[in-house]
Amino acid sequence: MVDSVSNSIIDGLRNNPAAQVNTQEDSGALDQSDFFALLTQQLSFQDPTKPVENNEMISQMTSFTMADGISSLNSNFAEFAASMTSNQALQASSLVGQKVLLPTKTVQSGGGGEPISGAFTTPLSAHNTQMRIDDKNGVLIRTVDLGNFEPGKHSFQWDGLNENGDPVAAGEYTITLQASVGNKATALPVSTYAKVKSVSFGANGSGLTINTDNGSAKLSDIEEIGEG
Repeated sequence: MVDSVSNSIIDGLRNNPAAQVNTQEDSGALDQSDFFALLTQQLSFQDPTKPVENNEMISQMTSFTMADGISSLNSNFAEFAASMTSNQALQASSLVGQKVLLPTKTVQSGGGGEPISGAFTTPLSAHNTQMRIDDKNGVLIRTVDLGNFEPGKHSFQWDGLNENGDPVAAGEYTITLQASVGNKATALPVSTYAKVKSVSFGANGSGLTINTDNGSAKLSDIEEIGEG
């Protein structure tokens, strides 16, 4: 009986202009004032010989409160997400013109002996570390012995010269590091520095991307920020 009465009251609230509390852009959803109006009407229509139990009323009020709370939480979270996106955009735009360290071994050389720097990490001692530079076609340009390193993060630099000591032409090159780690030949993960040229904003300010000399990357990919 309660359900049938509730349904008729809901229909009445929606069809009676005096009882409507929503604006002309009514979404059809009941708000808190509608709920209490419904509860009042439900109490007035209840069978005096079979009044609604307290636990039923409490259950209805609890369910509505939870639904209303979830709706408010979703709204607050959307505002929080928008604020975070704005902060990210501000941080990203301040990187333009700066050098950032990214986990990539592919670099763009401007030629003329322009040095290119980077970093690598080894979990154990690395012995006989060797740097190899190849052009975009996979042709070996130069190998450089870097020596031995203790566990941890270390930097390296290529002076932009080939095996004969001549400046390489402008273009794309690949830097790889090989070392003996734990008595095993191991390729070490390479990160290189690149200058941030611009920042791209995705739809609704999401999906921030930094565009560098070495290509595009996510904001979260940045390992370190250096001087421009």
